[in-house]
Amino acid sequence: MATCLRALPMNYSIPSSIHNSHSVKNRNLRINCCSIGARNSAKIPMPPLNPKDPFLSRLASVAANSPETLLERPVSSESPPYLDIFDSPQLMATPAQVERSVSYNEHRPKKPPPDLPSLLLHGRIVYIGMPLVPAVTELIVAELMYLQWTDPKEPIYLYINSTGTTRDDGETVGMETEGFAIYDSMMQLKNEIHTVAVGAAIGQACLLLAAGTPGKRFMMPHSKAMIQQPKVPSSGLISASDVLIRAQEAVTNRNTLVELLAKHTGNSVETVANVMKRPYYMDATRAKEFGVIDKVLWRGQEKIMSEVIPPEEWDRLAGIKIPDPF
Repeated sequence: MATCLRALPMNYSIPSSIHNSHSVKNRNLRINCCSIGARNSAKIPMPPLNPKDPFLSRLASVAANSPETLLERPVSSESPPYLDIFDSPQLMATPAQVERSVSYNEHRPKKPPPDLPSLLLHGRIVYIGMPLVPAVTELIVAELMYLQWTDPKEPIYLYINSTGTTRDDGETVGMETEGFAIYDSMMQLKNEIHTVAVGAAIGQACLLLAAGTPGKRFMMPHSKAMIQQPKVPSSGLISASDVLIRAQEAVTNRNTLVELLAKHTGNSVETVANVMKRPYYMDATRAKEFGVIDKVLWRGQEKIMSEVIPPEEWDRLAGIKIPDPF
């Protein structure tokens, strides 16, 4: 009963003259008030809700379990209504806040991207695409040493497209020792080195192509290989004795190149020396015959070779009987 009376506004007094006449009505009003309060405390009718809306679902749960939380609420203008029901409400930032929080350089990389040789090095690929000058030799030797240090068992793939120590017009751009430096580094490695000629392999570059692991030396169908004698650098205004010294050094480098090519191609020193008297060009087929490479690479050859009948099957179809070995 006290709860019902507190719910009614009691700021006025009832005159005594009309107390008796309205006693019955006041008693009926108090009874109705108590019954309404009991129904409100028992259950509040709720409209149909969207079950996928987390806010409305939470609001309906609070209304069903503790309706006094919704009926007796302080008025606050600092927060939206009913948002304090959640333990830690999260509000979305306004567009102005998002615009102020994002800077122009936020999504830029913190460091520059790696260059192409670094990306190829990650795949254990070393590419020689320039004449063998000191800067190129330094890079190639460093990459070979680094790849052996990272993994001494995995193979190294050496792609060659170089004119050696000369340019296309025959002008000398590097010493013969540049090619020998890369060759010696290759011989010191524990890894297998798969060499592939793309474009051209001339002079010292042809030696690097032939120096790959036996059975792992390849050449593209339209590549060219060429061996030639080392050339004396431009003498200029030097004395005659110095010219003779340079000529003797060129002959020494030629003999070394002949011996190394003979070693890796399987030919005799005399054969290699004879063909090197003049520039000796070789396409992929001739390079394979000369022993510079082991296989010519072209798309689809694996499928075609897999469909070729082996020699024993040819003999059987031809009616040739193989004698039983004893």
